[in-house]
Amino acid sequence: MHVDVAIIGAGTAGLAAERKARGEGARTLLIDPYFAGTTCASVGCMPSKLLIAAGNAAHSVRTAGEFGVEAGEPKVDGPRALSRVRRLRDDFVSGVKKQIADLPDGVTIKATARFVSPTELSLDDGTQVLAKAIVIAAGSSPVIPTPFEDLGDVVITNETLFELEDLPKSIGVIGGGPLGLELAQTLARLGVQVEVFDKSAQLAGLDEGEPETSLRRALETELGLHLEVEPAAQRNDDGSVTVNWTENGEAREARFEKLMVATGRAANLEALDLEKSGLELDDDGAPVFDQGTLQCGQSPVFIVGDANGARPILHEASTEGTIAGANAASYPDIKSFERSTRLQVMFTEPNMAKVGKDPDEDTIVGKVDFADQGRARAMAVNQGVCELYAEVQSGALTGATLVGPDAEHLAHLLCWEIENGSKASDLLNKPFYHPTLEEGLKTALKQICQDIGLPKPDSRDDAELPGDFGSD
Repeated sequence: MHVDVAIIGAGTAGLAAERKARGEGARTLLIDPYFAGTTCASVGCMPSKLLIAAGNAAHSVRTAGEFGVEAGEPKVDGPRALSRVRRLRDDFVSGVKKQIADLPDGVTIKATARFVSPTELSLDDGTQVLAKAIVIAAGSSPVIPTPFEDLGDVVITNETLFELEDLPKSIGVIGGGPLGLELAQTLARLGVQVEVFDKSAQLAGLDEGEPETSLRRALETELGLHLEVEPAAQRNDDGSVTVNWTENGEAREARFEKLMVATGRAANLEALDLEKSGLELDDDGAPVFDQGTLQCGQSPVFIVGDANGARPILHEASTEGTIAGANAASYPDIKSFERSTRLQVMFTEPNMAKVGKDPDEDTIVGKVDFADQGRARAMAVNQGVCELYAEVQSGALTGATLVGPDAEHLAHLLCWEIENGSKASDLLNKPFYHPTLEEGLKTALKQICQDIGLPKPDSRDDAELPGDFGSD
């Protein structure tokens, strides 16, 4: 087969690359062994948010007494909860499959691919593909570390959790990153006994500081957290698993019905025979590439989405696929694209989000503690500390680390303002409705403005409003 652009993988990035390249007039071929739907729709963000919604519903019932509404301990029907997750998950997946089915004839081929040269692929059905350019969009898979890989079906991942017929009574979670923490908390809210283990001293990849501390304090009220530990596990004769670890110098162990390994994902590159691609590979065997063009060296090969591991987030995968599709279609005439501001969200309660750049020596920091913020207290979600970062010279916003109620929405607002080049004073001069969670940002913004002496217009009143903060 002779095509202009061959795309390996039909996930979010691969679909975007094919769509863009074909839109630019290229003859495209989309190669995938399953066409099972994107990672997000089938095993990632969508089913996890469905389960999180169930956990939050149970939590609302359990904590209703705070508002004088006595409901008692919720009765969680595990099979029904998981059945709803799968039913709606399958609905989302069917939408993706319809997009694939609607592609023009001859664009898709169900097969696995490996490189023969920088412009030639060999498919497992015997087809040889010659392409002017190739896009690697092979996705990623969960990593099972060696100590846990021989434990059999007692080990689950985010890709197999949703296939369980019922919720386990207890579960150990290996990995305190965003994925592990999201699922750990929601399982705990659904009545599962949960313990989380991580070798890091901090949760969710956060640096040491008040946001991380506030997240840890919030989560440890709902589940067990064991940091700076390296657990081992043994399968028991009854099908359960025993986890052993040393914590504060004391040997400890616990038995669980299931063990969820959430230690990250690795790019699906091993089967591609990259050594025949002529590409420069890094120490991990992955192609070296440019993040502005997604091009691997000067070759006609581009790598996108989870396959390159740089920004493993859906909206970034879509953007990268579009960039690579455009450049692959026009190769060798390519261009570098400006990438969007970093926006990462973890859907625990409280939410955690990272926006823009991390602070450095030229950064001024403003903070707000939601423990005493008026609207947060009214809704009994007053947990978390947010930090806003700005240039010390100008007050222009550069980033944020957010832990707090509805931080997923605050993160979007801040991300957009960073892209607009806004200063802390620009945001502070905008209207804030009272009482809202958004008002919490005013505390951090005022701190930045005061610390670097940004002017306050005569029309702005910086006094705290009734209910903003209490004394108890």
